[in-house]
Amino acid sequence: MSTIDIGIKEEDRKKIADGLAKLLADSYTLYLATHNFHWNVTGPMFNTLHAMFEQQYTELATAVDDIAERIRALGYPAPGTYAEFVKLTRLEEPKPGLKAEDMIRYLIKGQEAVVRTARETLPVAEKADDQPTIDLLTQRMQIHEKNAWMLRSLLE
Repeated sequence: MSTIDIGIKEEDRKKIADGLAKLLADSYTLYLATHNFHWNVTGPMFNTLHAMFEQQYTELATAVDDIAERIRALGYPAPGTYAEFVKLTRLEEPKPGLKAEDMIRYLIKGQEAVVRTARETLPVAEKADDQPTIDLLTQRMQIHEKNAWMLRSLLE
């Protein structure tokens, strides 16, 4: 493998890639739960939730690719198995058979967890002056904070 010389020290690239790996695991776990809920939601809010969950999991499908590609650009392998994701994620799997409101509560917690993971990685990227990662993390925080707000609004 050739040497990577993008103006970020190898030890900083490793720390950033490790943080992004956690973000990838959280995002993929949230993607899977959101897709699951899209398939299995029932009740009076079915149409609203079915459509909202589809929009959110579709956006997450693109996001996981962007996160994984950033890890690769930094010179590290992206985690890509359920076993790796389970070790890295802070999200717990949802219990089977959740009612619609419990699905919403789970997704709020999941959206907020992804924000916290991104926020924890941000200072490492800032210290290394890694603008592409800073931009990626900022976008992820904005999207997940907005999604959490929209989901919370359904419970008020």
